Amino acid sequence: MESEGVSLPLIHEHLMMPLNDLRKGDCCGRSEFYNGGYYCESCDIFVHKKCVDESSEYIEHPSHSVHTLKLQSKPQNRCDLCDKNMDLSYRCEACDFDVDLYCAKYPPPGVIDISETHHHKLTFLKERIQFLCNANCWEVGYGFSYRCHECDLAFHVDFVWNPPEAKNLLEVNHPHHPLHPLKLHIGQSPEYYDAKCRLCARKIDDKKIYHCFSCNFSLDMLCVLNPPPQSFMDLKVHDHQLTPLPRLDSFTCNACGLKGDRSPYVCFYCGFMIHQDCLSLPRLININRHDHRVSRTTILGVMNSGCGFCRKKVDWTWGGYSCHICPGYVVHSKCATRRDVWNGKELEGIPEEVEDIEPYVVIDEITIHHFSHKEHYLRFHINGVLSEESKCCSACTHSIFLQPFYGCIDCDFFLHQNCAESPRRKWHVLHNDRLTLVTSMAKLFTFDACNRISNGFMYQCGDTKLDVLCGSGLTEPFDHPSHPHHPLYNIPLARKEICDGCNKGVFQVFMCIESGCGFSYASGAPRYHNW
Repeated sequence: MESEGVSLPLIHEHLMMPLNDLRKGDCCGRSEFYNGGYYCESCDIFVHKKCVDESSEYIEHPSHSVHTLKLQSKPQNRCDLCDKNMDLSYRCEACDFDVDLYCAKYPPPGVIDISETHHHKLTFLKERIQFLCNANCWEVGYGFSYRCHECDLAFHVDFVWNPPEAKNLLEVNHPHHPLHPLKLHIGQSPEYYDAKCRLCARKIDDKKIYHCFSCNFSLDMLCVLNPPPQSFMDLKVHDHQLTPLPRLDSFTCNACGLKGDRSPYVCFYCGFMIHQDCLSLPRLININRHDHRVSRTTILGVMNSGCGFCRKKVDWTWGGYSCHICPGYVVHSKCATRRDVWNGKELEGIPEEVEDIEPYVVIDEITIHHFSHKEHYLRFHINGVLSEESKCCSACTHSIFLQPFYGCIDCDFFLHQNCAESPRRKWHVLHNDRLTLVTSMAKLFTFDACNRISNGFMYQCGDTKLDVLCGSGLTEPFDHPSHPHHPLYNIPLARKEICDGCNKGVFQVFMCIESGCGFSYASGAPRYHNW
């Protein structure tokens, strides 16, 4: 069930969605020590729950005692104390003074004592200067800083000042590393450090890591604040209890069949191993490469099939997704759950709707009643008449020419046979949700895949619009007359590929996957009209 939006009138004008993530907040410009918050997708703004819960509309602040400060949104402003960017601030309009929500709660003190790392007291400089930070990072900074006047040294504010609640996190005892405490290491990371969290494999900011120097064990902030469970039991994932093994060991994940190099969840009873992020793989989903739902299974079973997305061979001894209606149709777990393949909706427990997607009702052997032309019946003609070029298909707007077509008995309405057979709803490789065939076109549109301008029929979902030729014709496998030997498949690319049809560099192509061929055809290249 999807979360409902939250109204935060003091914080943002739109509804915001709860988001359980550790990331830099537009409220305070920081990521550490804060987990979870609210996100507005349309504005790409994230605010921490803790910042929101502890914010009031007006505050008194010691750094600006002359006026009361008011909470307001001012995108891409800078805090006058720490110089961080922010979208939310406490502001004095009279003096053009801003502090972010973090500095509002924890203003940097004028003088601090960090005797553990430096033997003199440091003074906060309330002026922006260029300086070389001496807190083991040795980077040139510009802005506010702490300074030791006796040693003539400068330090980034964040590297030497931590509020009381942050100091509790400078050293932690972690359940997945009980041998030694983990210390927050700030500055240059050790040379032997691999820059990844031991548990989740995410890349860590190499300036701030939790590290055990005795064991070379490192964690990111998210795994410190929210440790993965020490045991996991879910019969939808595995029949037995799973336990994390926080070690650097190579393994193959039973759920996705891909290699891992650290900290799997394991079953000590049967040897089952799974990536931490594969624990949450959905059970039943729709993908844009197939007309039916596909479901996850831990062992695909004996078969000799290629993946329905990447077309590479699927190892049936591992887990993946399969279709119960189409024998042999399988998809790799990671391919099926890509953002450009799956719409993110888990369908387990949701009954499948039986939809009527047929575009017409058969009246007799040569007559149909099409849903786009309810007023009259359409009659089938085996081919068009070359001399009557004025006849155009109402769906694709191209001339009827010599193709088989349906014509209205009572008026000038025509459909190519293939256009008439286009389903009313369908899944398509160029979009994640099911598209609906729209026939009442009152104006001209420019279509997404081919950039063609037309007022014919289109497949639409939200802002995505495909003309009826792209919607029906650009399907997998795609057969093209300029490459008759092999079918083509839609392959997302990391870099541009030269289309063999239009000789332009494109990211979206239909490609031949046969070894040594390399033929590619852009989705928007001039199409062969094979109706």
